[in-house]
Amino acid sequence: MDKEQVLKITNSICKNTLMETLEIKFTDVGEDFLTAQMPVNKKVFQPDGVLHGGATAALAESVGSAAVFVLNKNPKAIVRGIEITANHLKSINSGNVYATARPINLGKTIQLWEIRIENEKKQLVSICKLTTYTRYKQ
Repeated sequence: MDKEQVLKITNSICKNTLMETLEIKFTDVGEDFLTAQMPVNKKVFQPDGVLHGGATAALAESVGSAAVFVLNKNPKAIVRGIEITANHLKSINSGNVYATARPINLGKTIQLWEIRIENEKKQLVSICKLTTYTRYKQ
């Protein structure tokens, strides 16, 4: 499958989900990464008008979990995030953030991902680690 097909399929899974609510859109894919963007606006603010850490974590888990499917290339995979950590390093109150998931370890059942979240100037906003669990439909 080519890049455009992968992105079309990946974006189609967002309908009627938190990803649609947060306006997360998958924008780039390669052999070892998946990238998504999310607008920074009132929908994702904490009370003082900056990006909420929970929205950041939701973006990270969304792109990391989707990356399992993209890189695994097995439609029978059922993926669950089982642990996420997030270090928020920079505040942001407008524009877009971009999350890129890259594998640290791709085990058959347990995968570990690093997700870097950057602003439009490519400055690091947050860095996350996500552990995913994969099992397969019979």
